[in-house]
Amino acid sequence: MDDLLHTALETALDTAAEAVVLDPTTSANAMVFVLITLLGVVMALIYVPLRLFLTLTARGRRLRLLQRIRQLREELGRPVQP
Repeated sequence: MDDLLHTALETALDTAAEAVVLDPTTSANAMVFVLITLLGVVMALIYVPLRLFLTLTARGRRLRLLQRIRQLREELGRPVQP
């Protein structure tokens, strides 16, 4: 009886091991997770340098504009020379 139970448990475990795939790369959920993660990484690799570039150029334009405004104010403050 004990041997029969032991054999039945072994066969049940063998069939269960065949039915359940333990490799996470073959399951659909893992593939979806990997694809979404890769998409996020690619988006970050594009977004971060682009955002830095746009921020730096916007600050540069703003600085040049402020310098031009200061220069024009100084020119307006000077007396007109005939």
